[in-house]
Amino acid sequence: MERLEYEVMAHVEDQLWWYVGMRRIADVWLQGLPITTILDAGCGTGGNAKWLTKYGHIIGFDYESVACGYTQQRDISVACASINAIPFRDQSFDLVTTFDVIYHRAVADDLAALKECYRVMAPGGHLLLRVAAFDWLGGHHHQRVHGARRYTPRGLTSLLQQAGFHVQKLSCVNTVLLPLVLAQVTMERLRHTAALDHSDVELPSPLVNRIGLTALNLEAALLRIGISLPVGVSLLCLAQRPIDQS
Repeated sequence: MERLEYEVMAHVEDQLWWYVGMRRIADVWLQGLPITTILDAGCGTGGNAKWLTKYGHIIGFDYESVACGYTQQRDISVACASINAIPFRDQSFDLVTTFDVIYHRAVADDLAALKECYRVMAPGGHLLLRVAAFDWLGGHHHQRVHGARRYTPRGLTSLLQQAGFHVQKLSCVNTVLLPLVLAQVTMERLRHTAALDHSDVELPSPLVNRIGLTALNLEAALLRIGISLPVGVSLLCLAQRPIDQS
C-alpha cells in the first residue's frame, strides 16, 4: 500500500467502525479455540495484533517497514518479511491470522502464501483469513490499496484446499452496508472517475461511526448463532491444518 495508507490506518484503526466491527466478528470464531501462539501475517500497523494478545502470545510481520514501526510502538514483536517467505520455523503457531493481505498485488502468488501459512502452523492449528470479495465490488478503494484480486466463496475454498487446509467456516461479511458500497462503485464506473491520489479512509462523525459499528455488530450476532452470509464486501474463513497428515 501507499505509505499514506499506513499513516491513516495507524490513526483510525482503534476507533473506526470497520476495524472495530471486523474484530468483533472475528472474535465469534476465535472464542473457544485452543490457542497459545499466534502469528499475524501482514500485521499492518498492529491494531489487530494488539487485539489478538488476549488469545495468546503474538508475533507479527509485515512487508513494509513503516507498518512494522507502528506495530513496534504497540509493544508487539514484529519482523519485516513477505508472506511468501515467512521467517519462522515449521509448525510454530497454533493460530495464523491474515487480514486483507493475500489479495494485494505485492503477493505475487496467493497459493504459495497460503502454503507458507500452512507450513508454520502446528497440526490441528487454525487459519483465520479475510479477503476482498467479488470482482464486481472492485472500486477506487481497491485500487488505492493495491488490490490485485478478489475472491468468491467457491474460489477461496478451492485455494485453501489446494494449500492443504480443511475449511471449517466461511461467510461473507460487511453485508448490511453492501448496498451503499455497490452504489458507490457503480457511480465511480458510470462517471469514469479516477481513483483519488489521497486516502479515502477517515474517521466519520460519531453518529455515522455508530451506525457502521451497529451494522457489523448485527453480523457478528448472526455468525454467533451459525448463520453464514451469502454475499458481502469481504470473505472471512476459518480453516484448519489437519492433525492426521495421512
